[in-house]
Amino acid sequence: MEAAGEDDLVRRTAAGDRGAFDELYRRTSPWLLARLRRRCADEDVVADVMQETYLAVWRAAGTFAGSATAGNGIGWLWTIAAHRLVDAFRRRARQNQLPAVALTETVAPAAEDEVMAARVGQELEHALLVLPPEARQVLQAMVLDGFSVRETSLLLGVPENTVKSRARRARLALREALS
Repeated sequence: MEAAGEDDLVRRTAAGDRGAFDELYRRTSPWLLARLRRRCADEDVVADVMQETYLAVWRAAGTFAGSATAGNGIGWLWTIAAHRLVDAFRRRARQNQLPAVALTETVAPAAEDEVMAARVGQELEHALLVLPPEARQVLQAMVLDGFSVRETSLLLGVPENTVKSRARRARLALREALS
């Protein structure tokens, strides 16, 4: 089992091999936990996402094993986790209870800063609304969620070069709209 790669472990998991699933979890959970914690400081949310991710992996390993376009096992696992994290953020937002974002320092803003931020926020929101949906998705993944080009590519299911060109067009459109 030690010599098996993650892709092979996912395929074995699809066949119902509990030992392969346990080994996949042992290898990937520390890495996944660290990545999720960088994106969300709420330990309860992170724990829920971890549990939901590995439950989804156990249930859906056959979709990876049967797909030639699924990429590698690690990318597939991260895509599942990223979707679960976004779902958790959406659930919390609907409840008006945003999860704590990892911050290094908290400073109370001055009243002028709050007014300026609100105005800039309104202008930015309007500028984002006029962007095509695929450009908004790329910006959200890369800027708001902090995903890399590769992670965004895996998350959205488009080639990396497509992510780069959409991001560039979106930035140019935003610059134009905000000037």
